[in-house]
Amino acid sequence: MKPILVLNGPNLNILGQRQPEVYGFDTLADVEALCARTAEALGHKAVCRQSNREYELIDWIHEARQTAAAIVINPGAFSHTSIAILDALNAFDGPVIEVHISNIHRRESFRHHSYVSARAEAVIAGAGIQGYEFAILRAAHLLAG
Repeated sequence: MKPILVLNGPNLNILGQRQPEVYGFDTLADVEALCARTAEALGHKAVCRQSNREYELIDWIHEARQTAAAIVINPGAFSHTSIAILDALNAFDGPVIEVHISNIHRRESFRHHSYVSARAEAVIAGAGIQGYEFAILRAAHLLAG
């Protein structure tokens, strides 16, 4: 079976150091370990990638059309700005689950809209890194039919 691709966008590489009052003290390595454990327990594999570059995320989404069964994505600030990421996700046939560590709806008004949400089967926000666990559970459920 093809893996679940977990994509993390800008600034998530400094998770645990950046605004811990908003994002907590867990690191990207913690997120990736949680995703791997959760996917494995469900009989899947998680492939995790992070980039601060929009084009790189888009390239990985294009690649996923052939290599991934589902995408879990935390697009970071690109959620609110990137029609290009939305267009790439629209070309992907499998489930897409959007994750935000913080509750974007309790933050600045410009964060309330996400272009990615228009494509996502589910949006999980405000659950901390546990949101990734929920996202993988949901993706696996959708893949099971």
